[in-house]
Amino acid sequence: MLVYVLNIDGQPLMPTRRCGWIRRAIHSGRVKIIKRCPFVVQLTYATENNVQLVDLGIDAGSKMIGVSACTDKAELYAAEVMIRNDIVENLATRRELRRTRRNHKTRYRQARFNNRVKSKRKGWLAPSVKVKIVSHIKEISDVMRILPINYITVEAASFDTLKIQAIKDGKPVPEGADYQQGEMLGFWNVREYVLCRDGHICQCCKGKSKDKILNVHHIESRKMGGNAPSNLITLCETCHKQYHQGKIKLPKTIKRSASLRDAAFMNTMRWRFYNILKDLYPDRVSMTFGYITKNTRIRNNLTKTHAVDARCISGHPIVQPLEVYYLKRKVRCHNRQLHKMTFLKGGVRKSNQAAKEVFGYRLFDRVKFNKIECFVFGRRTRGNFNIRLLDGTILHSDILYKKLKFLEHSSTTLIERRPAL
Repeated sequence: MLVYVLNIDGQPLMPTRRCGWIRRAIHSGRVKIIKRCPFVVQLTYATENNVQLVDLGIDAGSKMIGVSACTDKAELYAAEVMIRNDIVENLATRRELRRTRRNHKTRYRQARFNNRVKSKRKGWLAPSVKVKIVSHIKEISDVMRILPINYITVEAASFDTLKIQAIKDGKPVPEGADYQQGEMLGFWNVREYVLCRDGHICQCCKGKSKDKILNVHHIESRKMGGNAPSNLITLCETCHKQYHQGKIKLPKTIKRSASLRDAAFMNTMRWRFYNILKDLYPDRVSMTFGYITKNTRIRNNLTKTHAVDARCISGHPIVQPLEVYYLKRKVRCHNRQLHKMTFLKGGVRKSNQAAKEVFGYRLFDRVKFNKIECFVFGRRTRGNFNIRLLDGTILHSDILYKKLKFLEHSSTTLIERRPAL
């Protein structure tokens, strides 16, 4: 096992595999434990800071980050980080609760459009994009705390969404001025475009209901699918009401086309992320491109994983890889919602705020069950917990706390050590 070492001032030194020496040094007090996973120790005495050049490769992504730190001879760190993707849903839920509360407790207030944050702050980013950039920056800073990183190489891919959509729809590939003429060119709004696209005919009954009132219906909920034209369909008033009453179902041919949300995220965040990184670490950051990474991986006959791609990005694709990698998952810091969205019997709203500790255990605490390290994903006041691995595998849905061994309290980043593929 590789042990990461800090000097007496907290600056990173080269890691070591001398686990026996580390164990004896801990018992003698010459070394103290800083972190358990990955295992990081700090020397309590002064020493020379002799370090090698370590290059860090970052495979940026919308859902997963690949990380790899390598020297000319070996890989020193490898990780895959799962980023939070629940921001849009949480904000939509908060908006629902806020509007319901206002309608119940106050008189109607006209909508205001001069109080938007976007118009007040230059360089404003949507929270769903900002959290992804912050996750990338935090992961890089965490690696630089335990390894003497010399240079950082980032692959932040760009996507031609218009070309991707044209290929999926079987249309000619756009060229030149085609990029200035989107699918809604000449229409006032999305509703007008959807009605014209569907020929002003109900896509469920094809006009058999004789209802002249047309509605634009969300195939997926607006919270999850958004207002993109691919998520909208024309329905007459009769079919629209019957669908929401559960009396009819939409034809199986009506499906939302593949979402390009992840591609849009990457196009929005790539340059902002790169520029922030250059400001933090000047003269130590460069950018590479996806086709270069792909060519390097194929030429060296490597498997396709985020961590392997990051190793190719670092510039050392064929060095000795680590026998393990770290799977990480970002979780929310706070949950200030007071009540659940649904009502219990008798019209009682269930509280959303649980006790911080239940029998000494907190949410996302690291525990051991049957010699397997896992995490607490659900707690009950009687002491029965739901324990899982980071990939969502449920080890036990109702285990008594007395059968668990506590390892360490939770943090905003959950870490799990896994064997390399």
